[in-house]
Amino acid sequence: MSNSVFAVSDLHVSFGENRRIADEIRPESDGDWLIVAGDVADTFADVEWALRRLRARFAEVVWVPGNHELWTLPADPVQVRGEERYLALVDMCRGLGVRTPEDEFARWEGADGPVVIVPLFVLYDYSFRAPGTSTKQESLRAAYRARVVCTDEMFLPPDPYPDRESWCRARVAQTLPRLAALEPGVRTVLVSHWPLERCLTEPLRHPEFAQWCGTTLTGGWHRTYRAAAAVYGHLHIPGTRTVDGVRFEEVSLGYPKEWKARGDAPPLRRILGPA
Repeated sequence: MSNSVFAVSDLHVSFGENRRIADEIRPESDGDWLIVAGDVADTFADVEWALRRLRARFAEVVWVPGNHELWTLPADPVQVRGEERYLALVDMCRGLGVRTPEDEFARWEGADGPVVIVPLFVLYDYSFRAPGTSTKQESLRAAYRARVVCTDEMFLPPDPYPDRESWCRARVAQTLPRLAALEPGVRTVLVSHWPLERCLTEPLRHPEFAQWCGTTLTGGWHRTYRAAAAVYGHLHIPGTRTVDGVRFEEVSLGYPKEWKARGDAPPLRRILGPA
C-alpha cells in the first residue's frame, strides 16, 4: 500500500470521549505521516500524552501549536507563559521525535510528491475585524457586546511581548525568511492552526469571533509559496474549501457536543497520497 499524509486538529483530549478517539488513531500503512494542526489539549501533560502515542504509530508527526496549547491554566503544573511555554512545547516535541515550526521542513516523497510540509506558527493580530469595525478596540467592543469572546483573553499571555498582535508580527517576521528560502518551484503543504485567509472564517456562526482566527499578514501565502494544499483547524467546522485553486482543509475534531451533532467523529483527513 502506498503511503499517505493525514491530518487532524482540535483533538481536545482533555475531554474523555475525545481522548478515546485520539487513542484509537492509527495509520493505514507503516510509512504514513500525520499532521497535527494544534489544540491537542489544554495542559502540557495532555499534549505530551497524545503526541507520544501518535508518534509511536506514524512514520512522521508534524505539529503546530494552537491557542489551547499556549494557555497557562491555574491548574496546570507547568506554569511557563507565552513564548517560554511555546519553546517548552517545542523541546518536548523534539524529545518525542515530533517535528515543529522550529525544525527543518520535512520533504515528502510519496505518490503526490515531492512536497515540503511547512508547519507555521503565526498566531493572530485582530486584523480579521468584526463587521462594521475598523480598529482592534472597536472590534473587541463588538465582541464583548455580542458576548462572543475567546478564552485566550484570560489564559493566553503573550510574554515577553506587550500583546498578542506584537507576538504575531514577530512570528511572521521570523517565518518569512524561512519561506523565502524554500527550494524554487517546490510545492508545499502549509500547516497552521489558524486559517491563513480571512475568507475561511465566513462560515462562523458569530463573525465577531474571526478576530481571534488569523492575520491579514498571511494573505496570499498559498499562492506565493506554491501550496498543493493548506491545512488548518481552530474553527471546529471541518471541510474542504478551494481558494485560488488551492485546497484548504479544515481538519478539526472539535468538542464532543460538536462532533456528535455532526453524527460522528470523522476519521483522519487524507491530504496527500492515494485515496
